[in-house]
Amino acid sequence: MITKMTGLLVRIDDEDVRLRIGPFEYQIQIAEAVRRQLQLKSGEEITLHIAEYFEGNQSGTRFLPRKIGFGTEAELEFFELFCTVEKIGVKKALKAMARSVRDIADAIGRQDAKWLTTLPGIGPAMAEQIVTTLKRKVAKFAHVPGETIEVPEPATDKPGKKKAAEAAPGPTGRVIDEVYQALMALGLSPMEARDRLDKLLQSREPFADVAEAIAKIFGRA
Repeated sequence: MITKMTGLLVRIDDEDVRLRIGPFEYQIQIAEAVRRQLQLKSGEEITLHIAEYFEGNQSGTRFLPRKIGFGTEAELEFFELFCTVEKIGVKKALKAMARSVRDIADAIGRQDAKWLTTLPGIGPAMAEQIVTTLKRKVAKFAHVPGETIEVPEPATDKPGKKKAAEAAPGPTGRVIDEVYQALMALGLSPMEARDRLDKLLQSREPFADVAEAIAKIFGRA
């Protein structure tokens, strides 16, 4: 069983990424919160913590092996716990995890079912079920550090070789997540917020905080 993979991030799609390891390229499914962290890491070597499962069709005659990737072990552990809720399978859990693990766990811990309905695919009845099932199991996740994707250190330059100038650092995964949440607080749907944020990230315009990002998104910078 594979538990961790390090490779070159060569492609980012809506629900999965492609990771190149040696001569092989792997398709790894990801949650929306993870996808946002990866937006500026295309072409970089990253590490993902992996879960595996088999996806079958309705007739049960064909099963496809799938991999799911998260930036930290805490995210992966929370995902597996989330899947223990009745009627929440792998795909539904991945879709719902559009916010950080810390924020979702905090809402469950304070039994805020209304907040949970802001997650994609989670209605009022399902939100209540999540609270009932997990309210006593999520305390440790409400205090985990902000999720980040591990990027291995580059190889040390050879003696006497001049180092290339380092590029200015981009926004952190936490800032990107906060911008996404701020856009939804302004009334945008999860899909609209994602599209606006994607366009900003693809433009490569620098921003250091939420206020600067929002200004750029709405053309006031």
